[in-house]
Amino acid sequence: MRKDAMDIDSKRKYFWMAVIVGVIVVLDQVTKYLVLEKIPLHRSIPVIPGFFSLTHIHNPGGAFGFFAQGAAAWRHWLFLGAGFFALGLIFYFYHQTPKERPFLRLSLGLIFGGAVGNIIDRLRFGEVVDFLLFYVGQWQWPAFNVADSAVSVGVVIFILHIVFKKMPF
Repeated sequence: MRKDAMDIDSKRKYFWMAVIVGVIVVLDQVTKYLVLEKIPLHRSIPVIPGFFSLTHIHNPGGAFGFFAQGAAAWRHWLFLGAGFFALGLIFYFYHQTPKERPFLRLSLGLIFGGAVGNIIDRLRFGEVVDFLLFYVGQWQWPAFNVADSAVSVGVVIFILHIVFKKMPF
C-alpha cells in the first residue's frame, strides 16, 4: 500500500474516532446539564411508572458506586488517575486496530467517549452526575448516565469481538 493511501486511511480512522467520542461527550454533557438545571438533587421524575425515572444523583465512586464510601481525597485522585490511564490504553488499542475491524474500533470509541464524559464530571464536580434509573418494585439498577451507557455498549461489542473472533468486527 502506498504511503499516501495509508495516511488517508489513518486520518479517516482517527476522524471517525473523534466523531464517535465527540457525539458521546456532547450527548453526555448536554443531558447532565439539563438534569443539573431542571431536576433538584435527589428528586425523581417518573417516566414509565414502576420501571423508569429520571433521578438526579451524584456518584462519588466508580461504576455502581464502587468505593463511594472511601476517603474523598484519595478516591478523587484514584478515579482520575485510573480514567486517564484507561484513556491512554484505549487509544493505544485503537491505534493498533486495523481498518478491517470497524466494530472493534466503534467499541473502543464508545468506551473512550464514555470515559471522557465521566472524567469531565470528576474534574468539574469531583463526582459523576447520574440520572437514568431503572427499577421494578423495590429492585433497582444503579443509576447511570449517557457516558456509562456508551462504556457498557462498547464493552459488550468488545466482548463479542473477543468471543467471535472470526466475525468481521
